[in-house]
Amino acid sequence: MSEYDTIEFEVRGRTACVTLNRPEVLNAINDEMIAELNEVYAEIERSPDIWTVIITGAGRALCVGADVNKAADHDMENAPGIDNQGEPVLSSLRQWDAPQEATPPWLQMTKPIICAVNGIAAGAGLDLITTADITIASDRASLMDPHVSIGVTSGREGVRLARILPLPVAMRLVLMGKHERLDAQRAYDLGIFTELVEHDKLMDRAWEVADVVNSNAPLAVRGSRMAIRKGLTLPIYEAELLAENYRMKVALTKDAIEGPRAFLEKRKPNWQCR
Repeated sequence: MSEYDTIEFEVRGRTACVTLNRPEVLNAINDEMIAELNEVYAEIERSPDIWTVIITGAGRALCVGADVNKAADHDMENAPGIDNQGEPVLSSLRQWDAPQEATPPWLQMTKPIICAVNGIAAGAGLDLITTADITIASDRASLMDPHVSIGVTSGREGVRLARILPLPVAMRLVLMGKHERLDAQRAYDLGIFTELVEHDKLMDRAWEVADVVNSNAPLAVRGSRMAIRKGLTLPIYEAELLAENYRMKVALTKDAIEGPRAFLEKRKPNWQCR
């Protein structure tokens, strides 16, 4: 397994945990972190032994977004508005697409994502929450979107917030910038977090939830996840057709036979992920 400088990567059983590990700058995102996360997300997706991923942060923040030092040094003359990460300008699909920074490729990967929100999440750090499938938060967690307070438009971050929050709440959070913050209880009440736990119990609970997810048929979990995620980008009729397509694909697998058989035999299923 590779060694990383800005993240930690751990695998227990069928679950991988990715920890953003720049606590001295509240896990702000720099180019090295982006490259390391891209590598580890790809490894998770292609590994047959990993079924679920947890994402969290070291220290008192999940992630506060892009490293301000990186943004201040950005070469606007050679690449106006484009984060080219050292590549020739517009030489890759990544540069043409919406930047993802620390976000997993949530619309391309099949495996479920659990976000364990250990503290402050701001700016691009909010993406880890808005694109996760299950969110579990410490009672010390808080959210804010400071973009407009530092002269930057809240782009995809604001759009994603408006998809999971009531619009007036999302607009207030975005337009008030650093002067507005949601604490853990308020975020839970609004449905951003699915569970609040004592801070010291956060990671134990995240691993437990991952184990529960992994006790289910992994291919059925992935098909269900993709049906919902991709379906949200489509009109409902096309979304239902896509979901039924995934259902039929999974119905042809060995696990689809094992599940009913184990139920009838009153035993625990032996999922083979095939």
